[in-house]
Amino acid sequence: MVAANKEMVVYCFDTLVAHYNSEEAPPPAFDEGQHPLFVTWKKVANGGEPRLRGCIGTLESRCIVNGFRDYALTSALRDRRFAPIQAKELPYLECTVSILTNYETALDYLDWEVGKHGIIIEFTDPSYNTRRSATYLPEVAAHEGWTKTEAIDSLIRKAGYIGMITEQLRKNIRLTRYQSTLYTMSYNDYVAYVRTTRGTAPTTNGARLGNY
Repeated sequence: MVAANKEMVVYCFDTLVAHYNSEEAPPPAFDEGQHPLFVTWKKVANGGEPRLRGCIGTLESRCIVNGFRDYALTSALRDRRFAPIQAKELPYLECTVSILTNYETALDYLDWEVGKHGIIIEFTDPSYNTRRSATYLPEVAAHEGWTKTEAIDSLIRKAGYIGMITEQLRKNIRLTRYQSTLYTMSYNDYVAYVRTTRGTAPTTNGARLGNY
């Protein structure tokens, strides 16, 4: 099984920096594989808690080299919940890559563990007779301090359902649980890694960013 690692995060940063420079990113230093994956960007401002700036991925297996390249940019620039990340924000960013594994069909909407499982819910919206679905990665519910039911209710809203959430609606959910490996790196750690391995710090349009 492929596990998330430092080189995958470095490749995501490389891809974003290359985008701002209108260049090609250096080739990745990890092996190809087929896995579902996510890329998450957070921003640290004024020494506070990192705040989400973008998170997009795929629940279907795909080539991880192209996957991390594509979703590094999509999550940074095209997450509709946020304005696109700008080059000047780079020094304040941290990136997390997630490789998803161990998909299992749950017995019911409570058949999973907070902090261990990510969850995918699928259900029929009784108001419109349409199918809705959404997912939270394994770390989300624990980070938010949610119970299982609170996480499920939040995910129902994330799926776009605006009606009353009833116990019957929860019982009609088809839930798939999964696990993940993840790796997180700050931009300054990325800069230090690049200087050590390549002998020069990354730049955007000729300007060096970050703490040296």
